[in-house]
Amino acid sequence: MHLLNQKIEFPNVQEADDEGLLAIGGDLSVERLLLAYKSGIFPWFNENDPILWWSPDPRFVLFPEKLKVSKSMKQVLRNTDFTVTINQDFLSVIQECAKAKREGQSGTWITDTMVQAYLKLHELGYAKSVEVWQGNTLVGGLYGVDLNNGVFCGESMFTKVSNASKVGFITLIQNTNYKLIDCQVYTNHLASLGAEDISREDFMAFFK
Repeated sequence: MHLLNQKIEFPNVQEADDEGLLAIGGDLSVERLLLAYKSGIFPWFNENDPILWWSPDPRFVLFPEKLKVSKSMKQVLRNTDFTVTINQDFLSVIQECAKAKREGQSGTWITDTMVQAYLKLHELGYAKSVEVWQGNTLVGGLYGVDLNNGVFCGESMFTKVSNASKVGFITLIQNTNYKLIDCQVYTNHLASLGAEDISREDFMAFFK
């Protein structure tokens, strides 16, 4: 376990423990966050806990060409009354992600400090939001980090209406040229869309 100080640096990702935990401490400055993502590292911690930095092995990812869209989902996409936008309301998306209830979690890891940090990334063009609307109502969405290297590092999504977040996620993939979607850790939801585990070494190859 590495304890970070004020210096903007991280240990080699190979030093992460079996669960993927690499380091503790530091801050959520733009400089540190950008270095983290460029190094295959992301922050994930509970409210009132110290900042924890992760680089799991294996890494859960989705290759856009392997995206699975079921027949029923294709019908939803064809006949939907959803409208999908990008970067139209980043703040609302991340706030809704923070409020979303998740199985097995009593609180949120998207703290106020985290919200402000990613807002700064968004203002600098590194964090992207996808909004899903029904009329003028935001009913789903997701956000993540785009380093302009062909990898979209997905952070969180929310939905208030059935299939809304899936519509946003699928639309993002089908209308961009990403080589890889970083989903970080396994979820049944993303596995059903074609996400899979790859080794940390294979994942890091996309950052060279």
